[in-house]
Amino acid sequence: MNTQQFGVSPHKVNLPRQTLKKMIAVVHDLQNLCETPAYQNSLPNLAKTAQIEIHHHSVLMGYDFHITDTHDVKLIEANTNAGGLWFASGINNASQKHLPNKLASKLIATFINEYQLFTQDAQAKPKLVAIIDQHPSEQFLYPEMRAFIQMFAQVGIGCIILDPSEIEFKNNIPTYNQQRIDLIYNRHCDFYFNSVEMQAIAKAWQAQSVCITPNPRVYGLLADKQRMVDWSQTELLNNLLPAKSALRLRQAIPSTQMLSSLDQDTLWPQRKSLVFKPTNSYASRGVYIGKKLTKGKLASLDPQTTLVQEHIKPSITMTADNTRFKTDFRLFVYRSTVLAICARIYQGQVTNLRTPNGGFSQLTLTNTL
Repeated sequence: MNTQQFGVSPHKVNLPRQTLKKMIAVVHDLQNLCETPAYQNSLPNLAKTAQIEIHHHSVLMGYDFHITDTHDVKLIEANTNAGGLWFASGINNASQKHLPNKLASKLIATFINEYQLFTQDAQAKPKLVAIIDQHPSEQFLYPEMRAFIQMFAQVGIGCIILDPSEIEFKNNIPTYNQQRIDLIYNRHCDFYFNSVEMQAIAKAWQAQSVCITPNPRVYGLLADKQRMVDWSQTELLNNLLPAKSALRLRQAIPSTQMLSSLDQDTLWPQRKSLVFKPTNSYASRGVYIGKKLTKGKLASLDPQTTLVQEHIKPSITMTADNTRFKTDFRLFVYRSTVLAICARIYQGQVTNLRTPNGGFSQLTLTNTL
């Protein structure tokens, strides 16, 4: 097993402690915003599956940041099914088949807490967890899913990895081999359960017959890329958050608008300072850096599903052999608790796990900027 095959970099990345504190503060601000009823009520156009009010949250949120030349932090994206925790925690030994014990204990506690909040029973514990994804054995992060099976087994919780088509339903209750599934850990990228293969799961979600985490509700409130447009509105933040938090988010959120709200003739001269992102994609698919955008490509973008965002250049990491890597930083989070942090280094237009010696990188926290 080689590190490049599994997206692990041999290089280390420095991160100032003060900068990390800024990132954590932004995460806390967004979680506080997410849990504010007035904020939830300010989003009337949420997808139908995101309108279901729930008692629980979302395991393994991921917050991706860039750091500017002036050491400010900029939130590039929030994710509700952030992958790579296994790589990020095992970068000193890419062949390990389980999560470090301390991290595993923290992570298991989040799943159990989700289930207890869902059942409203402080003593409840799921008997069977199903990790779902589209053709999971073909996914790049399938080894990570298998590591989760061992993690759950350590506390006596059964765990299986399934394609949604493998789940059977009776009265909207999901089962596998006639055993009830208590909790679905959703790694599928149909975040709102709109696709044909996710319709049975959507019905179970609407019936609240199974705990699903991450779920459409939290995705709609925090990770739908269109929320970046909302967070770019000064008035919304000022009305819903304490002044200090509102200011911090205004500074950390890149200015974001829908393409449909902009005049393309005016937009074209400004394109080099912008990035164009589809609202309905993931893993940097369909992202265009403005300076490389042609007029033809701009004209082809769907104005109703394309975000236009201030382009924040990634940090640069220079390795000991003078190789230059672009760098972003990911915080794995449950609610306001940071479970792990890592860097991802790469070359090319967008974050990827294909750059030789790039990928998830070990962090060294420093006391200097």
